[in-house]
Amino acid sequence: MKHSGLATQQPAAVRAYRALERMIVILDLAPGSTTTEGALIERLQLGRTPVREAIQRLAWEGLLEIRPRAGIAVAPLDPGDWLRVVEAREGVEVAMARAAARRATQDAAVLFSEAAGAMQRAVISGNVIAFMEADKGLDEAMALAADNPFAARLAAPLQTHSRRFWFRYKADTGLAVAAEHHVAVIRAILDGDDERAGLQSVRLMALLRGHAEAAARR
Repeated sequence: MKHSGLATQQPAAVRAYRALERMIVILDLAPGSTTTEGALIERLQLGRTPVREAIQRLAWEGLLEIRPRAGIAVAPLDPGDWLRVVEAREGVEVAMARAAARRATQDAAVLFSEAAGAMQRAVISGNVIAFMEADKGLDEAMALAADNPFAARLAAPLQTHSRRFWFRYKADTGLAVAAEHHVAVIRAILDGDDERAGLQSVRLMALLRGHAEAAARR
């Protein structure tokens, strides 16, 4: 995505957070595994302070667990928890989509368009990781457009948990359908249609709920 080129201009703590979050989402840091602050500093090639800040933030979001004198544990993946994540997301996602349709600035519209294009390219190439990155871009566009920091802070960790579940249980199939639902939300927002944006967000959450229910039955 075009705006990702600005990543190197971000503060080191933000870069550390995004890198660690990505490693957790795509299971490069395996669920239930343990690591150490030193090992993560070495992998990220960033300073101790920004990596520590990123670890603390991810621990607050429930993705890492800091165990004194025993290292850092990556949160396990229980398929039954995915449904709980979706249940928690539903209300805030609909509210943010509706707000985004009413308030989206030109800057946010550019981000939405980039996210939609990146998702469609990921479907064509079958690149699941690129789709995950496009989904992250969509979430950031939504947070900007909705202009509600309280909702954004509530939604962000739930979105990350959901991406990790999706990558684990659904990444092998369903890219095209997932992209279709996401792009429908984006189009409604760009059209400034808050009712349709809310409806398409409900449909997207229903799709995720179906995947979560299927994963729980495995």
